[in-house]
Amino acid sequence: MKDLLVAKNLHKRYGQHKVLKGVDFTVHRGEVKAILGKSGSGKSTILRVMNLLEPADAGEVLLEGQRLGVNPQTGRTLPEAHLARQRQHIGMVFQRFNLFAHMNALDNVASGLLLTQNMPRASAHEKAAAMLTRMGLQDHQRHFPSELSGGQQQRVAIARALVLEPKVMLFDEPTSALDPELVGEVLNVIEELAAGGMTMVVVTHEVRFARAIADEVALFHEGQIVEQAPPEQFFDHPQSPITRSFLSHLH
Repeated sequence: MKDLLVAKNLHKRYGQHKVLKGVDFTVHRGEVKAILGKSGSGKSTILRVMNLLEPADAGEVLLEGQRLGVNPQTGRTLPEAHLARQRQHIGMVFQRFNLFAHMNALDNVASGLLLTQNMPRASAHEKAAAMLTRMGLQDHQRHFPSELSGGQQQRVAIARALVLEPKVMLFDEPTSALDPELVGEVLNVIEELAAGGMTMVVVTHEVRFARAIADEVALFHEGQIVEQAPPEQFFDHPQSPITRSFLSHLH
């Protein structure tokens, strides 16, 4: 399998708190990688660093072998306009949807096409409408976030990321803000993307979902990956005592 997204020796701290401690992380093209771990273990932070929303203190992120986020000559962080252009290749879906409250679903999905690709408004709306239809939201294009359920809002957020045709999708606990009865509709969308060959990294607390969908599962603990393996090995024959402890608490 060819490496698509690679993080090398990532370090990140907030004040005196070290959140990432030299993490190496590789996602192959067409692979689905699930990340598990306790709150504060570094799961969300590595997604934000790989999506260029946070700069790493040390280490590097590469997409198809090209280093992201910095000028290759000077090593300095790129201006935000350059980061935004790179970021559109790495779709990101957040826990809390992050939709624009003053925009309806159609405009939310079209916003990235207008801002980062300078697409004509009519073309952007046409593409956004097609993506909303794919998400089963064709009857909700003119609805504002406040008029949508949590599951519908998250599907709009997924559509907004997908419409830019990213090379990889990052999901940060995409169901954690949803009522239990709405979780399934979002997980079904992610399963369909996986079946279609989309490269994905999914931070989740849905352990059965991780087991069913992932090609590989990684456990974060105190800013490091303590174990990563195919789901059958990870869940049935964990090697690390930290993994065994984590899974025993879940059971």
